[in-house]
Amino acid sequence: MIGGVFLDEKLPMMTYKKIAMEPNKKIALVAHDNKKRELVEWAKFNRDLLAHHKVFATGTTGLLLERELAFPIQKLQSGPLGGDQQIGARIVDNEIDFLIFFWDPLEQQAHDPDVKALLRMAVVWNIPIACDRASADFIISSPLMDKPYDRLIPDYDVYLKRKVPGVETPPLPIPGVTEAVKGRRATG
Repeated sequence: MIGGVFLDEKLPMMTYKKIAMEPNKKIALVAHDNKKRELVEWAKFNRDLLAHHKVFATGTTGLLLERELAFPIQKLQSGPLGGDQQIGARIVDNEIDFLIFFWDPLEQQAHDPDVKALLRMAVVWNIPIACDRASADFIISSPLMDKPYDRLIPDYDVYLKRKVPGVETPPLPIPGVTEAVKGRRATG
């Protein structure tokens, strides 16, 4: 028993890896249309705290932020045009340390599956996420913001090396292809 929870002895023990975050963070700022003004106001209020970090943003949000903050923003595609997925890929590649995403909980988005995938990647790779102004305030004002930090992620090598049922068996022959390969071997 650990912390009042009984552990199943048959379950493998999860191992973790450390991923270093440097003092200058790589921050993604994203906002749905109805939240862009709020994100821009937040960013203007926190301009000096954001200025020495590398800031990424999707589409129109990036243009608005660059104009208002007067420092370079790494602009990606608009969210519905693949920007959310670009940010998700950068999270996987350790090119983004945390995500501030002011999303609109009252409006359905055409790209809701992309939004869910982006938030999922942030959780899978254990990066801090703020989805509203209060959470963003707590993250940006954290003493960890300007210090090195080692975040822990599960060791996904165990997952990647797992045995998948049915994979150990030889593949089924594909009609026409198997015969062609046999014919080439016989003549070659």
